[in-house]
Amino acid sequence: MENDQTHNGWTNYETWRVNLEIFDGRYSDIDGEKVTAESCKDYAEEVVSESGEGLALDYARAFMANVNWHEIADHLNEE
Repeated sequence: MENDQTHNGWTNYETWRVNLEIFDGRYSDIDGEKVTAESCKDYAEEVVSESGEGLALDYARAFMANVNWHEIADHLNEE
């Protein structure tokens, strides 16, 4: 049995959901330069840190550990 973990064309559910909830239509590089996986991760961390604390923040960070940041950066750079 094949274990396909992709979600709506993305690497996994976590990557799809973070892209949808944090980046879709909201993130762009001010200087017009290409974004990197690291800058995407840093931006998402900032958004999540401002939105929660304690156990909720811990769960959010654990969820984001499975995100394919390179895929999100590539997607943003294509737009």
